[in-house]
Parts: sequence; C-alpha cells; structure tokens
Amino acid sequence: METTLTVPAESAAGTPAVPAGQLVTVRVPATSANLGPGYDSLGLALTLHDTLTVETLASGELEFELSGEGAESLPRDATHLVVKALTEALHRLGFRHEGLRITADNVNPHGRGLGSSASAVVAAVSAANALVPEASRRGRDWILQLTSEMEGHPDNVAPAIFGGLALSWQDSDQYSSTCAAVAPSVIPVVAVPDYELSTEAARALLPASVGHHAAAMNSGRAALLIHALTANPEFLLPGTEDYLHQSYRAEAMRPSAELIAVLRRAGHAAVVSGAGPTVLVLANGEAEASEVVDFIGAHTADNTPEVGWRVMKLAVDVEGAKVEVHRR
Repeated sequence: METTLTVPAESAAGTPAVPAGQLVTVRVPATSANLGPGYDSLGLALTLHDTLTVETLASGELEFELSGEGAESLPRDATHLVVKALTEALHRLGFRHEGLRITADNVNPHGRGLGSSASAVVAAVSAANALVPEASRRGRDWILQLTSEMEGHPDNVAPAIFGGLALSWQDSDQYSSTCAAVAPSVIPVVAVPDYELSTEAARALLPASVGHHAAAMNSGRAALLIHALTANPEFLLPGTEDYLHQSYRAEAMRPSAELIAVLRRAGHAAVVSGAGPTVLVLANGEAEASEVVDFIGAHTADNTPEVGWRVMKLAVDVEGAKVEVHRR
C-alpha cells in the first residue's frame, strides 16, 4: 500500500532530508510493567520481539508492509504510530524524510498489557536515530526521554530500550531509568487472553488518591520485589503484592483477576501485566514455570472456557532494543 506523505512547507524549506537509501532494522522486546507494586516505575523486558525495518526513499511515498499482530486492523498510512513517532523523532534530530518503506513484523499482542505501543515508539525512535548522519545521532538516554514523553511514562519504554529489569522515575519533565540484573532462576510466564483492555480504560478505573497506609504497604512490597527479582526469588510471592491498582481494575478483566487470585492462593507470584488483561507469573525455576503452565491450562479449561488463552514460558530479555544499520 502506498500513501503520499505531506511534508510541511516550512519543514521542506529549512530542514534537511535524510538521504535516500538508508536502511535500518530494529528488534524490540515486549515488556511487562508494574510487576504488582511497582506502579509506573518497574518494567521487565521479555523475549517476545517485534521487528521493524525502515528504508528511506527519494519519492514522497509511504510503502508499509505489516504482518503478524494487528495486521488486520492497524492502518498502513501516516496515522500509524510508527510513522508518527519516526517523523517526530527525525524532527527533534533536525531532519525530515522524503519517503519511507516500512516493514513491521509484530509478535507482541496488542491491547494486552505487554507494551505493544511502547515497542512501536521505541522501534521508531531508535530507527530514526540510526537513519540520520552519525554526527547527529543521540544516545539511549535521549531515546528514553523522547519515548517517555510520547508514552506519558517510562515504565514500558525503559526495559524495551535497555533490557532486563528497569527502575524508572521522573523529576518534573525529566525521565530517568536504571537497570538491574534479574536472578537467573526467575522465569516469566504469561497467559494472554483473547480479549483486549486499553490502557486508558484501565487507568480511568483508578482512584485519584490512596490512603497513607496503602501507600506505605505498597512501598514496602516494591522494595521487597526488587530484592526478590535480583537476589532472593523465594520472596517473589510477597514481593508482588499490590495495594495501588490491581483491585480497582479487577472488574474490567474479571477472568484475568480470577486467574491471578487462584494462582496466588496456590503459591505462585501472579500479577496483572501492565494495564492488563495479560497475567504474568514470575516463577522461581523451571519446575515452577512448568507447573504454572499446566496449572493455567487446567484452570482456564474448567473455569473460563469462553476465553481463549495463549500461555507462553518466556525469559528475561537482557539486551533491549537492537539496532542494525545495513550497509549498501
């Protein structure tokens, strides 16, 4: 599909275009944010990857090939999130594009709480940064800042950029993040239902404020969770107890909330992945991970046969976004 891109006259007059023939590929992991008590601050990169390839064209056309998740519903024109984010990133870098050939292979499910929009903006901004001349390129901290502005918070974009466990915070309009190595025995298991829940709808269910007691309880669990993920996974179950958001969102994702409850009663560290409705379990070792996969299969078959579940045993992605500039 080809769409003519409209370049503003003032941009065309004063902004240099990225040379035609530049080709870059970006591979970006899915992410799970919050991890229970780490609301808007903790995120984990997962070994489920989207791949974006961008080539600059001399013509003013957009060629967009999209496969995988969202292929039947997402636009293939300048309204696509990737095109908008890439265009904005080039503008911030002092450049524009004449035309683009984009190939997107989406593996990350959309609207399920696995950071699909964060993956898209990280891929697009990383691609833009690699397309401009080397002297104009910026570091990953710049990518973090811009993508956090686009998403409104850094909890998904940070692990997508850096990999591993990302601990993120905000000072005024400045976003920052640092990464921690996850204990090798921690194995993420995700149960992805066949229904969606938008982040906006999930956030709308949250109260404007919470009590001091709940906030204190949550901060203690968040600190324990970081210790559990990095050093002592035997504390994963108490460390994933949340007091800020999951209970308020439960009615919007009842099958997921019920699955989390039964998993936790069975001793497994289950949480809502991001805004949901995907369920994330942080298993301690292969034996528990396999047990969780079997448990979810049996429970959902008996209790939620009307919902289709895709259960995947993944790993922690430790590399983050990988950018390859193709030489011609």
